[in-house]
Order: sequence, then structure tokens, then C-alpha cells
Amino acid sequence: MSGSNVKKGSPSRVTEWISSTYRFATDRNDFRRNLLVNLGLFAAGVWVARNLSDFDLMSPQPVT
Repeated sequence: MSGSNVKKGSPSRVTEWISSTYRFATDRNDFRRNLLVNLGLFAAGVWVARNLSDFDLMSPQPVT
């Protein structure tokens, strides 16, 4: 009974979502993609610096 009530457009929506996600991830000229990638890499770098090392980024650096 529930099979007869399934919309026929839902598989095309899933396919459209997957293809738009693929286009978003692979478009080299997309500003939003570049911004998200750069922010993600920055956040990953901050996380690594804060959690996997003993360096304090806010302390003054020693004079050599």
C-alpha cells in the first residue's frame, strides 16, 4: 500500500542533488567552493596547531 503512494519524482531529485553536489565539488572557478575549502583548511590547521603540538600561538615569540 505504501509503495503506491511513493512519488515518482523523488529518484530524479536524489540524482539532481548528487549531480549538483558533484558539480559544486569539481568546479574550479566557483567562489563559494574555494571559500569553503580555504576555511576548512584553515580550521583544520588551527585544530592541528591547538591539539597536536605544544606551541602556544598567542604567546610572544622568542627574540633570536
